[in-house]
Amino acid sequence: MPIYFMPKHIRANVRAALDEDGCERDITAQLIPERTQAHATVITREAAVLCGTLWFEECFLTLDPECKIQWLVQEGEVAGANQTLCEIRGNARALLSAERPALNFLQTLSATATLTRRYVEETNSTQVKIMDTRKTLPGLRMAQKYAVKVGGGHNQRIGLFDGVLIKENHIAAAGGIAEVMEHAFQITPPDVSIQIEVETLDQLDEALRAGAKLILLDNFSLVDMRTAVTHAAKRAELEASGGITLENIRLVAETGVDRISIGALTKDVKAVDLSMRLSLS
Repeated sequence: MPIYFMPKHIRANVRAALDEDGCERDITAQLIPERTQAHATVITREAAVLCGTLWFEECFLTLDPECKIQWLVQEGEVAGANQTLCEIRGNARALLSAERPALNFLQTLSATATLTRRYVEETNSTQVKIMDTRKTLPGLRMAQKYAVKVGGGHNQRIGLFDGVLIKENHIAAAGGIAEVMEHAFQITPPDVSIQIEVETLDQLDEALRAGAKLILLDNFSLVDMRTAVTHAAKRAELEASGGITLENIRLVAETGVDRISIGALTKDVKAVDLSMRLSLS
């Protein structure tokens, strides 16, 4: 688990989700006698890498601190279609009120972990690292970056505070690649990475001359990526980005780049199909 990842993020995510749903004012749940106990099972309708169990548990435990959850599949493991993920025992009202927020977390984070795992598996036997981006769902940055790691990927900077990424507009506003790199070296703490985005081989060479050690190749063709690897000659770490899909990622990895960043890991999330079924204890 990354050093920046703290339980406070889980509690904050869950508190916001429960408040958004009005779980403690659930009118429908009041149809059930207050002290009724229930048993529930959660199954997945499709194969998935399980991720988000801590968020799931926090939803139920916030509404019923006495509820018991037994996981039959563990965090990071692959579950098959129609497999039971867990069993829950607790207050029936609490189980029903927490159901949707809990499943929302589990299905979303499992989706991110599952997609990441697919990209990682497509690049098996290469040295490339699969990276995420800041294109995350609002409010779930930490959670989704955790899910990327569960899926076998790697995290880029968490926010604007812990890494420098010099893009096209920064270069234009600062007066050019040499100028912006010089300024970046002056103001950036030594433990913070500096990355610059380039769009052409000429810009790559200029960035290398300016001392760049981490360079993002924006929408380079496969041919230009191979040329960039030759030009860099290990003087800088190269990252490919833009237009990366499951269909072409193997070809990108085989160009020799060091990293591949994929916004789709966290922004194009198709939730895993989960279902909870409840019965009285």
